[in-house]
Amino acid sequence: MKKALCTVLLMFVFFSAKAAKIDTLQVFSASMNKNIKTCAITPEGYKKSSKNFPVVYLLHGYSGNYATWVKSFKEVGQQVDKYGFIVIGVDGNYSSWYFDSPIDPAFKYETYIIDELVPFIDKKYKTITSREGRAISGLSMGGHGALYLSFRHQDVFGAAGSMSGGVDFRPFPENWDIKKRLGSITEYPENWEKNTVVNMLELVKDNKLKLIIDCGVGDFFIGVNRDLHAKMLALKIDHDYIERPGEHNIKYWENSLKFQLLFFDHFFKEK
Repeated sequence: MKKALCTVLLMFVFFSAKAAKIDTLQVFSASMNKNIKTCAITPEGYKKSSKNFPVVYLLHGYSGNYATWVKSFKEVGQQVDKYGFIVIGVDGNYSSWYFDSPIDPAFKYETYIIDELVPFIDKKYKTITSREGRAISGLSMGGHGALYLSFRHQDVFGAAGSMSGGVDFRPFPENWDIKKRLGSITEYPENWEKNTVVNMLELVKDNKLKLIIDCGVGDFFIGVNRDLHAKMLALKIDHDYIERPGEHNIKYWENSLKFQLLFFDHFFKEK
């Protein structure tokens, strides 16, 4: 693998009165032959500490980017300081859906995250380099991506979450560039069937993954989340499932992220 390259573009940013710090980085993807931006938020005291830190990877929704978590979530720095772990804002190139496209070799975001980004972060930062020290979550498109990647790579992630996730995108064949990544649902139905999270639950065995899934009752994805929850119950897959008032918007996600990070903090502290 070509050696990952990094340029620290932003040396530090303070959140409120605390000392959480943001590094904006460029990570070279050999699989796509390009540099991809990401941001790493480290907690107060990170630089002087001799310990290794757990890491939460966060995946943005459709049309977002790596900086969504620092631009739109005003309390994320305080939460990083509170829990004392590293948060990584991952870039999904607007509408990648975080898998390797079977029809477009320019979109290999599963390979990028698993084989390139995670090793890069483990090399650059003082991280816990095992599944017990890694979690992944995301909103909307990123919620699907977080479950997709964690289901397929349980050796990499020990916990995962989804906020308002598009956990079954088959009912939305014309939306959010999905057919650009998978082909049309009529021409390539097998691509849609095998790459949607609701059809991947057979991968979740022995309840190894700690899972949290939530969605607002006014969200257009509430139906597919309820279907996923019901299927997981039938298969006896352990998970926390939450519905609360809310829609598909930043107000809901800011609240949701607090619960998800608390869930991950509990996971990291399990012995």
